[in-house]
Amino acid sequence: MTDGFLYTTPLDPRAQPLIEALTWEYETRYGNYWGEPAGAEMARYPAELFAPPHGAFLLLMRGGTAIAGGAFKRYDERTAELKRVWTHVELRRQGLARIVLAELEAQALRQGYSRIYLTTGFRQPEAAGLYLNNGYTALFDTTVDPEIHGSLPFEKDISALVTGVAEPIRKAG
Repeated sequence: MTDGFLYTTPLDPRAQPLIEALTWEYETRYGNYWGEPAGAEMARYPAELFAPPHGAFLLLMRGGTAIAGGAFKRYDERTAELKRVWTHVELRRQGLARIVLAELEAQALRQGYSRIYLTTGFRQPEAAGLYLNNGYTALFDTTVDPEIHGSLPFEKDISALVTGVAEPIRKAG
């Protein structure tokens, strides 16, 4: 079975199972830590922020099912902000998040960005590890308990990435 990227929107019904699972995970990891239900983070940004020309939303599809995904939106003129990098809970530890991350970086480069910025939560050590292991610079003190920071920001200069990145396998119509 071949995996392929589908560029679409967060409103696509094929994205809903992943979005619902991510919302549940935020709720179980953070609850009301920031003074509101963690799921409120999922509704914070309108879908159009993740659409070209300034954003992108992609799903990694396998057999018609979304198994991973991610998005970015414009942070500033040269910077894309990653949001919602996610892998289906039963398919973790297989490198799918790394594949999504690489595609998001390539798409950001194709859309004219030269830098990636993102934040992840202190209760998501897997995400922090993903970014650190893929060339991101932590913009916080990594020697202290991450809960002190709450939100963990990272950045990466993508201007030196290889520009011969393949186009997406499929695009939503």
